[in-house]
Amino acid sequence: MSTRDSWRNSWGSGYGGGGLSFGGTSAWGAGGGDTVFRVLSRTSERQSKRRSGIISGFSEDGLYEEDDLSVYSERDVHLPPISKAEDWALMPDVKNYAERGEKDHLKSRKLGVTWKNLTVKGIGSDAAFNENVSSQFNVPRNIKEGRQPPPLNTIIDDTHGCVKPGEMLLVLGRPGSGCTTLLKMLANRRNGYAEVNGDIHFGSMTAKEAEQYRGQIVMNTEEELFFPTLTVGQTIDFATRMNVPYHKFSDQHSDKEYQQEYRDFLLKSMGITHTSGTKVGNEYVRGVSGGERKRVSIIETLASRGSVFCWDNSTRGLDASTALQYTKAIRAMTDVVGLSTVVSLYQAGNGIYDLFDKVLVLDEGKEIYYGPREQARPFMEELGFVCGDGANVADFLTGVTVPTERSVRPGFEASFPRTAVEIRDDYSRSDINAIMGKQYAYPQTDEAKENTKEFKEAIAYDKDKSLPKQSPLTVSFPKQVKACVVRQYQIVWGDKPTFIIKQVATLVQALVVGSLFYNASTDSSGLFSKSGALFFSLLYQALMALSEVTDSFAGRPVLAKHKAFAFFHPAAFCIAQIAADIPVLLFQVSHFSLVLYFMVSLRLSVSAFFIYWVTLLATAMCMAAVMRAIGAVFSTFDGATKLSGFWFSALITYIGYFIPKNRMHPWFVWIYWIDPLAYGFEILLANEVHGQTIPCVNSNLIPNGPGYTDLAFQSCAGVAGAVQGATTVTGDQYLQAFSYQHSHLWRNFGIIWAWWAFFVVVTIVATSNWKEMAGKSGFLVIPRENAKKTQPLLQNDEESQAKEKPASRGQPAPLDSSSSSMDEKTIENQLISNTSVFTWKNLTYTVKTPSGDRVLLDNVQGWVKPGMLGALMGSSGAGKTTLLDVLAQRKTEGSITGSVLVDGRPLSVAFQRSAGYCEQLDIHEPLATVREALEFSALLRQGRSVPKEEKIKYVDTIVNLLEMQDIEHTLVGRTGAGLSVEQRKRLTIGVELVAKPSILIFLDEPTSGLDGQAAFNTLRFLRKLAAVGQAVLVTIHQPSALLFKEFDTLLLLARGGKTVYFGDIGVEASTLKDYFARNGAPCPHGVNPAEHMIDVVSGSASQGKDWNQVWLESPEHKEVSNEVDRINKEAAGKPPGTVDDGHEFAMPLWQQTKLVTHRMNVALYRNTDYINNKFALHIGSALFNGFTFWKIGSSVQELQLKLFTIFNFIFVAPGVINQLQPLFIDRRDIYEFREKKSKMYSWIAFVTGLIVSEFPYLCICAVLYFAPWYYTVGFTTDSNKSGATFFVMLFYEFIYTGIGQFIAAYAPNAVFASLVNPALITVLVSFCGVLVPYSQIQEFWRYWIYWLNPFNYLVSSILTFTVFDNIVQCDDHEFALFNTPNNQTCGEYLAPYKAGLGARTNLVNPEATSGCMVCQYRYGSDYLSTLNINDYYVGWRDAGIVVIFAISSYVMVFLLMKLRTKATKTAS
Repeated sequence: MSTRDSWRNSWGSGYGGGGLSFGGTSAWGAGGGDTVFRVLSRTSERQSKRRSGIISGFSEDGLYEEDDLSVYSERDVHLPPISKAEDWALMPDVKNYAERGEKDHLKSRKLGVTWKNLTVKGIGSDAAFNENVSSQFNVPRNIKEGRQPPPLNTIIDDTHGCVKPGEMLLVLGRPGSGCTTLLKMLANRRNGYAEVNGDIHFGSMTAKEAEQYRGQIVMNTEEELFFPTLTVGQTIDFATRMNVPYHKFSDQHSDKEYQQEYRDFLLKSMGITHTSGTKVGNEYVRGVSGGERKRVSIIETLASRGSVFCWDNSTRGLDASTALQYTKAIRAMTDVVGLSTVVSLYQAGNGIYDLFDKVLVLDEGKEIYYGPREQARPFMEELGFVCGDGANVADFLTGVTVPTERSVRPGFEASFPRTAVEIRDDYSRSDINAIMGKQYAYPQTDEAKENTKEFKEAIAYDKDKSLPKQSPLTVSFPKQVKACVVRQYQIVWGDKPTFIIKQVATLVQALVVGSLFYNASTDSSGLFSKSGALFFSLLYQALMALSEVTDSFAGRPVLAKHKAFAFFHPAAFCIAQIAADIPVLLFQVSHFSLVLYFMVSLRLSVSAFFIYWVTLLATAMCMAAVMRAIGAVFSTFDGATKLSGFWFSALITYIGYFIPKNRMHPWFVWIYWIDPLAYGFEILLANEVHGQTIPCVNSNLIPNGPGYTDLAFQSCAGVAGAVQGATTVTGDQYLQAFSYQHSHLWRNFGIIWAWWAFFVVVTIVATSNWKEMAGKSGFLVIPRENAKKTQPLLQNDEESQAKEKPASRGQPAPLDSSSSSMDEKTIENQLISNTSVFTWKNLTYTVKTPSGDRVLLDNVQGWVKPGMLGALMGSSGAGKTTLLDVLAQRKTEGSITGSVLVDGRPLSVAFQRSAGYCEQLDIHEPLATVREALEFSALLRQGRSVPKEEKIKYVDTIVNLLEMQDIEHTLVGRTGAGLSVEQRKRLTIGVELVAKPSILIFLDEPTSGLDGQAAFNTLRFLRKLAAVGQAVLVTIHQPSALLFKEFDTLLLLARGGKTVYFGDIGVEASTLKDYFARNGAPCPHGVNPAEHMIDVVSGSASQGKDWNQVWLESPEHKEVSNEVDRINKEAAGKPPGTVDDGHEFAMPLWQQTKLVTHRMNVALYRNTDYINNKFALHIGSALFNGFTFWKIGSSVQELQLKLFTIFNFIFVAPGVINQLQPLFIDRRDIYEFREKKSKMYSWIAFVTGLIVSEFPYLCICAVLYFAPWYYTVGFTTDSNKSGATFFVMLFYEFIYTGIGQFIAAYAPNAVFASLVNPALITVLVSFCGVLVPYSQIQEFWRYWIYWLNPFNYLVSSILTFTVFDNIVQCDDHEFALFNTPNNQTCGEYLAPYKAGLGARTNLVNPEATSGCMVCQYRYGSDYLSTLNINDYYVGWRDAGIVVIFAISSYVMVFLLMKLRTKATKTAS
């Protein structure tokens, strides 16, 4: 099928005949064949009018009229073609589509957006406090601050504008000036803002009326939110399926044909057809490159077939050539289809800028210019600002209020406007404002009303007839469900490792537990084992469901995005999740059941097995629904994990296994009634014992042993439901004792499904109400303890408006345009200079892939000399970052050949810390302040001979140099709450600079994500470094001509890491231009040479040449090879420029450990969410445990309750571990990605710091659990016993923290860790002697895993201290009741028994001759002997072993961290 055909189906049937639009006037007629004639005639008519100086203005009603306006005279110079994107490769396809829509007489979907007096306010000031663990309890201050209403921050202040169908508006502004918020308003997304005032009209509809058309008014945000395990093809396939119109073109036959052609066109439009089978990926899952992922996000937005498009910084991460192609694509579609397009960009080259019709400039939320693009530059120049030759006009427009960026024309020094308010005042008095103001009446015009009417008809015509009238969706609900189900299976299949880990873990658990309860007998001794096996069957399904909470948050941003695009109803997504659960759970439950059921020897009948299997399946489905509902209801992960952890333990405790229903306290018995697991447990137990007769044996039969064989004179003891005097118990009596009935079996089965349905409905309702991220503008975060140091930041917005600006109009501006407070000379004197030369030759880097070896760098060579600023460029995926990683010795995989030398010598052991490397991702400890981060780096990376005072003084120098004085005491934070992108980038550079790198500095994409000014500042600053003798090598994506000028040399790479050019750039890039011109690719006049180079290497200007071959055959290549050899030879003959001190790390290990531990301590002290969660979990669990087992008495059954309340204490661990591991892994990522590679400190210091920083909080946690629980349960108040119990509990805190940390130390990510936790904890819990007493554990396990299990020693030591001395008093029904033969007294009859097997029983009426009453135990110690605790000293022995386990669990953290730490690769 031709590309031309494929576009037939793209924007769907709705845009028919929309056509090219100049200010809303359609150029495509509504009729048939003579379209092209009419377009051309109208164009020539316009051109003749332009030649005579008449151009379109606006009439009173906002429509264009002919008017003689000098304001627009600039437009006459270059007469435009029909579209500014006429040369875009797929333009013919777009036009072809329009003709087909016209042929079918389809209505247009043109809308337009108009707004006036728009003001938006968000909650939050410029800065907020971060409380710490102690400051949060300052109640008086909290009350005082709580009474004040939250401050409102004006994000957008009185803006106005109009974008008609067929127009493109460029929104410019620096980060934080409100561009994103304006785009959100124009996309009708108002969630999370405190106040929105003013009018916005879409066509002639108000914002309220337009809500039901949210799928046609769409926004592409800056974040790339995808399911990382889906491929690009699957992602776009899903998006296009959700937008297949009900009525297609007349020559189309099926939905599939439409959807596939549309999908293929979209992939082709952004040039990523080749990635169709590659995973989208994210920072953890390998997938397409960053630039390609951005393009996937663009295509997905286009798939919505909208009418109004808002694009928020959509070229971030794209190289210059791709960014231009993207803008041309949007221009072409806007022109032909009549879209209204609003785009905000941070770095817009002139090629991109020239494609727009209008420009709107925001500064601090104020609109300082809105009007025709051609008039923006002249307007600012008339005010006195100068735009340099070749400068980016977009950067010039946003820089006019920034003292360090703007340059003022001579003669205007006193009169130019200094602030956004002053420029806005000038603009509001201008002719442009008056003319543009006439457009704001557009919504009231006949054209807008007619367009809107046609738009509504077209949407109704597109929509499936089964959908409600008000629905914003396009395809029918069954089709939505089908597409979501397919996608859900693709997600599961794409993430095969997780699926396999789950299934293997399930099988292993079934085998382990099956062997634990192996071949349980059918008499009374097997009852407890079988109950345990049934309980465990349910427990495991519930444990596996816990991961649903994490999954819920992983997929949420994608779902919110798709909801905004009106792809599907959230119910379709929820149903799809269930549909995807069914086969997975069928498989999981089946192999689990088959193994466990028959190993334990549960009831051998087909019906019994089927009931067991189907109950587990229903319970697994229900628990997945419960956890999903919790995930859906909460807006934060912390809140959801708190509830899910607590709710999990409540459901397990009240299942009816630990505490029989009839012994539950009335205040908590309601949990039993709402617990799906309890209904499941009743089914499983009834299914197992109903209709059976169970003989009492061993210790359950009194008396027993030699000489006692007559059942008439024996009785059951300690078996629930047994009638006193009987020696057997029926299954139904046993059930009755627990208030269970076999007749409830199918009733309960129905109740489980009813709960499942209830939680599914809760999930659907909660999911339907999910909001996108709130519109809170970025703000700085100040640690409460630094409040006094940062007073100026806390002034409210009004006072801090004049950030620069001492001089107002009428006074001369300060001559020094730098805001740096220090004299530049002083700074330069303090900066370290460098004399070493760095070279690399024939560098090749190969990695192994499933399809064989892949070369990422191919014989690259070059050098960096002191005082030189080198640029490393290439298209997306050319290997720029790979080369930096290899040069900086940051790679741990693959093989490297070639030479990398400093001063002609191999790299020293100290190289990694002597070279600075600023990675692309700004990875920092979020809870450190800027100054702390800089001091940490300086103290650890400057040599050990440098005094501490001098290191701190150097930090001051760098703070001044980077102009960070105003933010040095604020937290780094995370995006949105903390430093902005640009401030983060400066910090990344600062952290490397304070280390005084003595060899060179590498920077990977230092300008990515910054606006033009910030990018220029960054480069200006690097130039400063080079000027004092530093050697600097930078990779860069989209340099403007102005930025490109700053570099001395260029290394240009093509895909596959092949060199295309290395050498000087020359004045105004003359050397570089000359090289390419000689080889047949001259740089056109006025084109940015940097953009031209990328285009030559990878874009439309490549002319099919192999530019790597051209380079290899050029004289320049030969010169470079000779020069590298010459440099190395010369440098090797001189003494080295930098002397190696022979140490791998700058500081000794003890100093490293002190500094790292201090940083970790401070970070945890400020991490109130984490610490409060820990505290809340302990207090909540302790109170729940305490009140569940309130004041336990001293009967036989209550001894077991004491065992269970202690056992319950173990379960504080899973909740805390789940919360602790992501924090550990975050810290580990910071260490591995940056600090380890720069040899800042050793892994030993890292692990020590992480472990030690937890200690104080674990001690508090032990107190918080002990106090509410120990006394509530009614244990002894003897301080010897209670103190010993507390001692053991304290060390258990250390044990489970160590276990959680050692799993996290080796786990590749948090999800993997969360799958390993239940497996490990279940094994430890199963073999600790509680679920199965020591004597009944299978011999294979009994002799090793029981003794290696820390939980065994924990439970036995606490049991010893709390139960050993208790006097047991049987309840009446607990006595064994029997008569004696031959009128013997009870004492005489039982004398041999009491001397042997019954030594620990208590005969209460030895003189009686009938109705002997025997209690199973006399003291707690008798009960403990059945649990393998035979003496009091065992308590202290086990307490000592608990301490050893605490230490060894921490040793494991060190061990596994060491195993994970890989050495970096060097060139061989």
